[in-house]
Amino acid sequence: MRNHNLFAALLAAFPKDLDAVAVETEDGLCYSWRDLDRASAMMANLFDALAVPAHARIAVQVEKSVEALILYLATLRAGHVFLPLNTAYQSAEIEYFIGNAEPAVVVCSGRNFGWVSKIAFKAGTRHVFTLNDDRTGSLLERASHCDDRHTVALRQADDLAAILYTSGTTGRSKGAMLTHDNLLSNAVMLKEYWGWQPGDVLIHALPIFHVHGLFVAIHGALLNGSKMLWHAKFDPKRVIADLPRATVFMGVPTLYVRMLAEPALNQQAAARMRLFIAGSAPLLIETFQAWQQRTGHTILERYGMSETAMLTSNPYRADARYNNQSERRGGTVGFPLPGVRLRVLDDAGQPLGVDEIGGIQVQGANVFKGYWRMPEKTAEEFTADGYFKTGDVGKIDARGYVTIVGRSKDLIISGGYNVYPAEIEGFINDMAGVAESAVVGVPHPDFGEVGVAVVIAKPGAKLDPDAIVADLKSRLANFKIPKRCFVVPELPRNTMGKVQKNLLREQHKSLFA
Repeated sequence: MRNHNLFAALLAAFPKDLDAVAVETEDGLCYSWRDLDRASAMMANLFDALAVPAHARIAVQVEKSVEALILYLATLRAGHVFLPLNTAYQSAEIEYFIGNAEPAVVVCSGRNFGWVSKIAFKAGTRHVFTLNDDRTGSLLERASHCDDRHTVALRQADDLAAILYTSGTTGRSKGAMLTHDNLLSNAVMLKEYWGWQPGDVLIHALPIFHVHGLFVAIHGALLNGSKMLWHAKFDPKRVIADLPRATVFMGVPTLYVRMLAEPALNQQAAARMRLFIAGSAPLLIETFQAWQQRTGHTILERYGMSETAMLTSNPYRADARYNNQSERRGGTVGFPLPGVRLRVLDDAGQPLGVDEIGGIQVQGANVFKGYWRMPEKTAEEFTADGYFKTGDVGKIDARGYVTIVGRSKDLIISGGYNVYPAEIEGFINDMAGVAESAVVGVPHPDFGEVGVAVVIAKPGAKLDPDAIVADLKSRLANFKIPKRCFVVPELPRNTMGKVQKNLLREQHKSLFA
């Protein structure tokens, strides 16, 4: 009987030389493939010894470390369900997640043990361990007494491998249930689509509580038997210094902006690199072009979600199997990936034509099983013919390139007209002296909703909010023009660099009351 456990596939892809370096940290610590195998076996044996139920949830809120990566692998290996939690979450949020997921095991940073353990024990969790980013903690102490050989737990393709809680910008966070097949099918397809090859080395500088760092980056490297240069925190100088030893880098747009601010970034530094990938937030066309000019490389932008892993990608190379698509186009997220069906529909559920804006729906082996303990919400988010409503708004051009216009919840309906913030942001971002902008809808007594623009100036530039609005009036229909504009030092962001528009809406909701 075939074992569909994702870990079995990752383990089978380890190189023949198990003593080769698999992960190297900034401090020069090297972990071999044998280390990953043995350490994950010891942790998996610890979970077996605890006699937790099959398919138990293991909730993890720890700082990034190679040991945290091993904990993820051990959870899969033992056949349990990994539940990564953002390190920024506070007590009320953790209380909700633990109460909702009912994990059998909770692993937290040592400094948080006092309050996290209280929440966990109160919710009925029997086992709480600590894991720190300096290779200490009760989890490692307990696992050190366990055998370093372990038979990978037998799992079906449809069994859960992970639950990822969405950011919860509207209402309570929802736990997206991802199966072994969801994750493995996506990883195998990306290995081919992005041209992973022998000798590739990945710079890993992303958090590992999110799809991008945990699944896309780690699965890619492990399935290819590729070494990772491990950065616990992103430091642009350190990443640029590592570029000559690497071939692949994955980052959110903010990381590219920060590297562009470093004089050391040039074509020589990036000469050995094969591929730069961006995602998790929109990449400004200015960043896309500046990166081309400075490094000689064209960033590959892609699109995915917690519920689906990767859905679309700009092409890696010309390939007859993919209609010889070869151009990486800034401002787009490329084409639906092989095996992914993507469509754009209007509010009435009718298919839209070329360049018409509507709701994006997707179907494929990578699309999640549903929301944890929310059957009604799951039913609501899937169509009768099995497509998942992403909540994203976008369009497909004549060549098949997909462009994301925004989230459906960000749509502003002003005086009965649909206003797409991304369109207005595009015009503002093109203005002299503007670094970035965000447009949000706020309540208005006459129009129902109106737009408010929040703008960041480039270093040294002085911006006049009234002049920005006046400039827009010469370019856009009146109903699209923001009623107010504010110039601010920075925009609120989450840990993946996405602008938190919900906070901006809350901040300005009483402007016209």
